[in-house]
Amino acid sequence: MLINETLSKLREMKLSSMAASLQHQLDSGDFAELPFEDRLSMVVDAEWASRKSNRIKRLIRRAAYAIPGASLEDIDYHADRKLDKPLIMRMGSGSYLQSNHNLIILGATGSGKTFLACAFGIAANRSGLPVRYIRLPELLHDLALARAEGYYQKALKAYRQVTLLIIDEWLLMPLREAEARDLLDIIDARHKRVSTIFCSQWDVPGWHEKIGEPTLADAICDRIAHDSRVITIQAKDSMRKLKGIQPET
Repeated sequence: MLINETLSKLREMKLSSMAASLQHQLDSGDFAELPFEDRLSMVVDAEWASRKSNRIKRLIRRAAYAIPGASLEDIDYHADRKLDKPLIMRMGSGSYLQSNHNLIILGATGSGKTFLACAFGIAANRSGLPVRYIRLPELLHDLALARAEGYYQKALKAYRQVTLLIIDEWLLMPLREAEARDLLDIIDARHKRVSTIFCSQWDVPGWHEKIGEPTLADAICDRIAHDSRVITIQAKDSMRKLKGIQPET
């Protein structure tokens, strides 16, 4: 039958969702009275939705999130956390990405900074934007390795091009001067071009001491602070304690 050849060709062209939708129409009597244009629209929509879903899954996988299941819908607005929900909802819409602003997420260990950052990243993925999640120690190691092996500019370009870069464990430990210089290269390359999320236990005034060299500290902090929105998680207890989860033994 001609229709079988059509289904075969759709699958051969890797239009499997379109083929499945068409097959469903053929197997069901519910579509027989619909106009041809409506039925065609349905099979095209099925393929479009499938491809969009697969692209989002690929973006989430490539981002390498610490919490790949994080979502803005699952944020815990427990009173003790004192989260600014209107601000989070505005940022979740992607407004900061459109204006190339940064986000600084502040909070103590276990307060949920990583979850919130990953949720923002996945929201960006849902809009079709590429994101990269990385801990600062890993970022500095990558840059040092790239410099040693002669592909530093290539590595720098890769970090510059990603639409949203999430840097976790920001300035958890003091930097060596070489690390601070590499970090300035990243910050300067992304400044006013694309957005970065910084997850830190320390507010901006405390960053200078962690960076060390005063000139580098001023340059890094100046480029970040003036283009950033700040979200503070004020809970004294960790999310594990707030949710009543017993620590693993």
